[in-house]
Amino acid sequence: MRDDAALVLFSGGQDSATCLAWALDRFAHVETLGFDYGQRHRVELDCRAAFRAAIPVLNPDWAGRLGPDHTLRLDALGEVSDTALTRDTEIAMGAEGLPTTFVPGRNIVFLTFAAALAYRRGLKRIVGGMCETDYSGYPDCRDDTIKALQVALNLGMERRFVLETPLMWLTKGDTWRLAESLGGQELVAALVEHTHSCYLGERSTRHPWGYGCGTCPACELRARGWTEYVSERL
Repeated sequence: MRDDAALVLFSGGQDSATCLAWALDRFAHVETLGFDYGQRHRVELDCRAAFRAAIPVLNPDWAGRLGPDHTLRLDALGEVSDTALTRDTEIAMGAEGLPTTFVPGRNIVFLTFAAALAYRRGLKRIVGGMCETDYSGYPDCRDDTIKALQVALNLGMERRFVLETPLMWLTKGDTWRLAESLGGQELVAALVEHTHSCYLGERSTRHPWGYGCGTCPACELRARGWTEYVSERL
């Protein structure tokens, strides 16, 4: 297994794109992986190619490190999930205190399939944009969940994968600042233009922070982080 190589869970969203830049800045070889599970905001997958295409302009060194892109279909996850991300239902707070956008088991499934692919590709490091500081309360985004899963994957596959979560303790404002530190305003502009967060898949309206409906939880979080980031730069 290559210790200088990584597989990035790259959904096409702001967080995963920032993680991709973070990985390209650190590792000699970086591959990307997206999942099609019937998500309501599937348009995020369409953004992946545009962001990858922008990388040679952002940093020629990164272009030389960027490896193949992979997409896996996980229809079964969408079929068993009765959530606002996989059904045309209201985005709200559920009876158990979790938002209806929570897809049970999603990150656990994602990381398990990512590890299986990394096993075949000989990649040691798996990078994900999970965050416990500024998130929607999803239990599979917690640091304890990721650490426990790393142990289970390594035991079950007889490997020494490292699950990297560079955004775990960052706010959304911090994530914008991290992007600027990695690639300057050019990377920030690419994130605004070529990534997608809106749960409703809305890309007809452009805001200073990117495209989206502007009212769903994902848009509100992204906008709030942008405001925090911009205000500190003034």
